[in-house]
Parts: sequence; C-alpha cells; structure tokens
Amino acid sequence: MAGATELPEKGTKCLLTVNIPKPPSISPATEAEIETAATAEKGTPLSPTARLFTHPNFNCHIIAILGFAKIIAADEMKAGLQATLARHPRFSSVQVSQNSRKDKPRWVPTKVNLDDHLFYPELGPAAAVSASDHAAGDRFVEDYATTLCQTPLDPSRPLWDLHFLSIRTTEAAAGVAIFRIHHSLGDGISLMSLLLACTRKTSDLESLPTLPEARRRPAAAAAGVGAWVFLFWLWNFVVYAWNSLSGSFLYVASTFFLKDTRTPISGSEGVEFRPKRFVHRIVSLDDVKAIKCAMGCTINDVLLGVTSAALSRYLSRIYDGHLPQSLRIRTALIVNIRPTSGINALADMMKKGSDARWGNHLGYVLLRFPVMMCEDPLDYIRKGKEVAEKKKNSWEAIFTYTCGSLIVKCLGFKVITAMCHRIISNTTLSFSNVVGPTEEVSLFGSPLVYIAPNVYGHPMALSIHFQSYQNKLTMAMAVDELAIPDPHKLLDDMAQSLQLIKDAATARS
Repeated sequence: MAGATELPEKGTKCLLTVNIPKPPSISPATEAEIETAATAEKGTPLSPTARLFTHPNFNCHIIAILGFAKIIAADEMKAGLQATLARHPRFSSVQVSQNSRKDKPRWVPTKVNLDDHLFYPELGPAAAVSASDHAAGDRFVEDYATTLCQTPLDPSRPLWDLHFLSIRTTEAAAGVAIFRIHHSLGDGISLMSLLLACTRKTSDLESLPTLPEARRRPAAAAAGVGAWVFLFWLWNFVVYAWNSLSGSFLYVASTFFLKDTRTPISGSEGVEFRPKRFVHRIVSLDDVKAIKCAMGCTINDVLLGVTSAALSRYLSRIYDGHLPQSLRIRTALIVNIRPTSGINALADMMKKGSDARWGNHLGYVLLRFPVMMCEDPLDYIRKGKEVAEKKKNSWEAIFTYTCGSLIVKCLGFKVITAMCHRIISNTTLSFSNVVGPTEEVSLFGSPLVYIAPNVYGHPMALSIHFQSYQNKLTMAMAVDELAIPDPHKLLDDMAQSLQLIKDAATARS
C-alpha cells in the first residue's frame, strides 16, 4: 500500500512503521459518474446542520475506536459491510453541489466500492511488539488515529472508512477497528442506532441486540383539571420560561463578547485544523449507578460532577495548588431534540415522519462546569446537579436549534457558520454522553470488547465523551497536545475522581 507513515512510540526513540493508505485521487471517470447520478436523480438536500459540518471551520469527523476479542478477516468484513453500511442511504451517497448559489448541496446515491473504504494496513513490527507489550499496542492505536486526522476523506466517495488493525492492546485481545465517519452523515444517536443494527447478540448470533429503553419526552402540561393542577402548570411554565430566557441571553452574549476564562486547556487559534490525540479509559458503570442512587440524581449529573472534579484536580496541579477563583469553563453541550430520546431501532429512524428520525437533530446548551476545590467530593455532584437542573428545565436546546434554522433561512449559511464558530471558540470543551448496548454484542461474528467514540475538526482543544456498553463506561478524550500534552494524567484524574466520589457516596449511604 502507498503512503508509508512513521508513527513514533510516545516516550521512546523506537519507531513503529505503518502503511496508511492515502485516499485515491478523484478520477475524471468518477466525476462523470457523480454528475450522471446527480442528473438522473435529484437527491436529498443536506440539512443545515449537515452543511455546517462540511464547512472548513467545522469539518467535523467522528472517530470510533472499537476493540475486538477475535480478528475479523477481510472477506468477512466486506460481506458484513456489503449487507449493512453499503445499503444505508447516507453511507452510499456523495455530496454534490451545483454551480448555482441557490442550489443546496445534495446527497446523491452512488455505487460503493468497499476496497475504497476498508483497509487492513501492514503493521510491520508493531504487531509483534504488541503481543508482549500491550501498552505499546495502545500507543500505536493512538498514533494511528492521530495520523488519520491529517488524511482527509475523499469527497468523490461516501464519507466514511474503516481501518482494522490486527494488534493487541490492553483491552482488545485480537484487534482494533478505527471507524471514521464524517459528522454530516448523522449525529451520535443516529450512528449508535446504525451500529446496533449491524451487530448481533453474542449469546444468540441470529438476534438483534436489546435496545436501551427509549423515553418519550414529557408533555409540557400535566393531565387533569383543577386549580392546583393549573397552578402547578403555571409555575412550571414560569420556571421553564425564565431558565430559557436567561440561557438564551447567555447564548447570544457568547456570540458577541462573553468568553470563557483563558486556562492551559483552552484551545489557541487554528485548533480546529490541528490533529488530535485520542485516549480513553474504561471504568465501571455500576460505580456511576451507585453514586446516582446515593445522590438521587441522574447518570448525566454524576458524569458532570466527575468531570468537574477531574478538571479541578488537573488545573490545580498546573497552578501549583492555587486554583484561580471564579473560573468560567463551559461546554456547548449537545442535546438530542428528537421527541423520542434514547437509542431507537434503525428501521424507525429511517421511517419518514418518525419521531426517532435519522440525521443531525441537535440543539446546544451552554453548561458551566463548577471548577473549584471541595473538601467533600460529593459537593461536585451537588453543584453539577444544580447547574444541570436549570438546563433540564428549559427550552434552550430547542431555542438554539430553531434559531439556527431561522438564521439560515433569513440571513444565509455564512452568518450561522460565523456565529457557531464564535460561540464554540468562546467556550472551553465539548462534552457528550451516549447510551450503548446493554449486553455483549458481536460485529460480523467477533465479540465487541469496547466502544470509544469521539470527534475532531471543531475549534476546541478538549472533547470528552462518555459511552456506556454492558456494565462498562468508556471515558474517551480527544485533545490538542499543544494545550494538553499529558492527556493520560487527565484520564487518571477522571478515574480517581470517580473513585473518591463513589467512596464518599458509599459512606454516606
């Protein structure tokens, strides 16, 4: 394969060499095929969010690192992909733009050649080294994923690829797959539904996995009649309206002048164009649930508190124990605004008019992390819950989604792109949490050990994503090493903060 790239092991002079294939150049024949397809079929217009993700300043890609207990041979992988991903409308279409400014980019179906999307690179001595040194395998996977950030997807083909590395790591006994998907194809909820549709229960390879229960969002008003019900409804409306108004004001202010405090983890100019390092740590989901039950809160509240505690520990160490007061560190938290939340069956998501529709149906809320030093570890959960409660009882996510759509229609795509870039640049990190399968699943016959997804291409130096799978929780990070040169120490802080909070919650209960 062409395009040899040397990937240095971190902390050693030895070099691991791997051939990372360069995307094939666009041939005249391919361009003609796309043009013919565009003429023959008009295609589906890209949504405003999908168009945003294709802008150079928001050229966002999802990187999902999947660990396996058994090697999947290339023929088996091709057969599986041909029966699943290659048949999906977004994964078998290209983005086509006409010359007219009024004509929006469209998804146009094309023929998928799996040889252009599936790669089994030659690993050289790396595979042998990893057999006895699993930590070296971990570093190799990190380096390979970082190198992928510098290799763009070919726009003449569907915007995804899959790299299978036959290498042993700390968690994966047989190999690791790195699945790269352009974010315009769908959001985390859509793509997790697609992953589940491609897998089968390990206990019964003929059965689809059990989907986590999807919740329907509560209605705005309580059912019933009477003065008390009316007062309850009125009070809720006032709370929602006030929280929405204050949140929307901060959203608008962040567009123009309100910025986060500059700290060592803040991204510098051009951070969206620099490669990221992807690291992760697997912890017990049962520990998170134990804290949730002891504190009477949600899993999201726990994860917010744990992240606040970890950031406090990490920054305090950098500031030699003198953490500045009143630090403003926020995230543009992604919120699923579908009427039906949670993971849904892929068939339901692809159904026209479904509440669980496919695509990028995302709103944003600006959420502040309580960064401070607390004697009682449970204070991080209490403060995090207090901050999150205001966002839950508001329509801020719906406001940001609707506002973005209106701005696109009234002022144009360039205006909303500039606004979004400014808002994201004025916050510190991205933060998300997606529910995964509740039982062990297999992809094309190989048991899946872990799922570690993240994103790159947006103007932030730190992204933190939580992904549940079975009774495990993966804490995945994407970092700009110019801002965070020691991401594994931040992972240590995350794991230690979770343990301290769990011990305190156990003692309290």
